[in-house]
Amino acid sequence: MSRTRLERVRASVGIAQLALQQIEDDLTADDVDQEELAAILRELQEDIDVPGGLFPALAQLVSTAARRAEQHEPYRDGVASRSLYEAAALITDNAGQRMTWAARALDPQGDDT
Repeated sequence: MSRTRLERVRASVGIAQLALQQIEDDLTADDVDQEELAAILRELQEDIDVPGGLFPALAQLVSTAARRAEQHEPYRDGVASRSLYEAAALITDNAGQRMTWAARALDPQGDDT
């Protein structure tokens, strides 16, 4: 394994964690009302800069790992890749859909904007 590659991944994860911490800090601000909370949830799910939002991008990353795992599974039994594909589906189908439902419950009119 390339040490440089692993270092890049660690650095990228660190940057992502900092960004997520900033979002968490914004969510805990005293002046966040239900409409703004719903807008933040929608942004995580539907960000126009990331096709489909944060959850689909994360699911795509996990699916890429699954495709790579298929090439390296020692007995070609699919245990590793199948688990990763299932994780990707849960991210998209479960977490993403629940974020959408939560945003709609907080601000049903926000879907129109």
